[in-house]
Amino acid sequence: MDQIELVPDLSHCIETVARKEYENLARSYLQAGKGDSELGEKIELLRSFLESADFRKLRKQSEGYLLKGQKVKFTLYRERGKAKYRMLRC
Repeated sequence: MDQIELVPDLSHCIETVARKEYENLARSYLQAGKGDSELGEKIELLRSFLESADFRKLRKQSEGYLLKGQKVKFTLYRERGKAKYRMLRC
């Protein structure tokens, strides 16, 4: 499975971006007739991230850079079955 990239900005925090991506993927999955296993894996990764992430901490980390005019990107991936992420400044 590929990684998922989420790019928050000053208008949309990481939690909002993750929720919107989850909704978009779920909609696509349902339209595809539930036959796309890669979409299903991405949905599960996002669900796990949404349930386990400390969004207060992530907002604090990313907003500091965003307020300075820098862009940030979160990359979600699985490691040993658990949702993990990396935050990168772009």
